[in-house]
Amino acid sequence: MDKISQLHDELLLGILSLLPNAKDVVATMVLSKRWRYLWMMVPSLVYDDSYQDIDYGRFSRFVDRSLALHKAPVIDTLHFKLGHICGSGDTLIGAAEKCCVRKLIIKIDDTSSRSSKTDQVILPMSLCSGVHIMLADLKLQNVVLVDVSTPVSFPSLKRLRLKSVKYPGNEFVNNLISSCPVLEDLVVKQCSDDNVTILTVRVPSLKRLSLIQRAELEIDVPHDFVIDTPSLEHLKIVDYTYGSRVIKSTMNRIITASMDIFSPQTKEILGSLTTTKRLFLCLPTSKDAYPVGNIFGSLIHLTICTCETEWLNVLIRVLRDSPNLKTLKIEQYHNLRDEDPRPCWNETSLVPEYLLPSLETFEWVDYEGTKTEKQVVAFILRIASCLKQATIVSFKSIDHDKKLEMLNDFPVSSRCSPACMLAFSWNL
Repeated sequence: MDKISQLHDELLLGILSLLPNAKDVVATMVLSKRWRYLWMMVPSLVYDDSYQDIDYGRFSRFVDRSLALHKAPVIDTLHFKLGHICGSGDTLIGAAEKCCVRKLIIKIDDTSSRSSKTDQVILPMSLCSGVHIMLADLKLQNVVLVDVSTPVSFPSLKRLRLKSVKYPGNEFVNNLISSCPVLEDLVVKQCSDDNVTILTVRVPSLKRLSLIQRAELEIDVPHDFVIDTPSLEHLKIVDYTYGSRVIKSTMNRIITASMDIFSPQTKEILGSLTTTKRLFLCLPTSKDAYPVGNIFGSLIHLTICTCETEWLNVLIRVLRDSPNLKTLKIEQYHNLRDEDPRPCWNETSLVPEYLLPSLETFEWVDYEGTKTEKQVVAFILRIASCLKQATIVSFKSIDHDKKLEMLNDFPVSSRCSPACMLAFSWNL
């Protein structure tokens, strides 16, 4: 007998769980008597309809038969990768009725040359009715959900990811989210024609929330958010549509927040982030970005993106209102738009020197050495009395003479804290 077959069942089941397709898992039954029934207890199964280019009928029968023979009382992960041949949710509905699952993933490949908008996979939420009692993790991607008369509840669901999903309307998706009483992690990535104009997230137990809207959404149609999450600790919003806004928010425990927003209507959401300790901002304007008088008293780490014209004004305003800031990072995370002007340095309305007493670390990534950039760096080095380390990273190819010139731009005598270590890094 081979050495692998002598391993304990737990180890062999772990190995089988790593196979990329359930077809390979089931095929091990022919290896020997030792393996004949072992596959039936594998805790993780992946069904991929692109495997070996089989037709829909054969794929559907394989799913039905393999799950009918599967004897594990609970499946840890049940993953469906569809879109090449599977044009309906019939196979999934039948499969879900036959097993209890902790993690369910249904991902539709909308890039397949064999898939089209007329072959979208349509699922009723009753799909999860057979697994919902134990289901703790659910991911749906590129599916169309249809309404059903029977309400669905997910009493054990802690993680929900809805990516490019289409719904019957606002009420449906809002009821779906609120039907998860112990939900802790929610990701919603909206797509065009998803029939959602107001997304309401009202979950008292939620700790992590990511809301993503890409530029392909119709900018003339408003997309609003209502966030009622008193336990929320981590928030990420990526919104490249112009008309979106948060019309109501209840959050008082935020620790980390990332705001990558194209819309200028940020007053409500940023006004709720005064407790955050780590903050990333990419905003189109500083005007009315958050209520006047708001203080980010807990903010320790701030990252500012430089792709927008107004980034410098955003930086100055947040620095004014962050008395305990210890780390500042400046970086261009997105491509610049050629038609947008770049900001100019204006020291008439800058942060008074006594308002940056706690800054210890400063980093600028993708530094190009423009006149404005030099002025900003010199200003921060001059007013940060407790600065311990400053790092300037440039991705441009720079000759030796240019490097010496950049080093001479910031002599030790120009720094408020002569003990500050200034390091440069260049692209080789």
